[in-house]
Amino acid sequence: EMYYGHEKDFSSFEEFSAAIDEYIDYYNNRRIQSEAKWMPPVKFRMTSICSA
Repeated sequence: EMYYGHEKDFSSFEEFSAAIDEYIDYYNNRRIQSEAKWMPPVKFRMTSICSA
């Protein structure tokens, strides 16, 4: 299988599903963005909501 440019063989659907869940968590909670003042998207969103 290949997702987001990373080729990997998954031995089961569960393993593939866990990898997708892990990537979604990374994308939303740990990936920092320069456009978001160097914060992960969720933290930036929460900061924006609190300051409004």
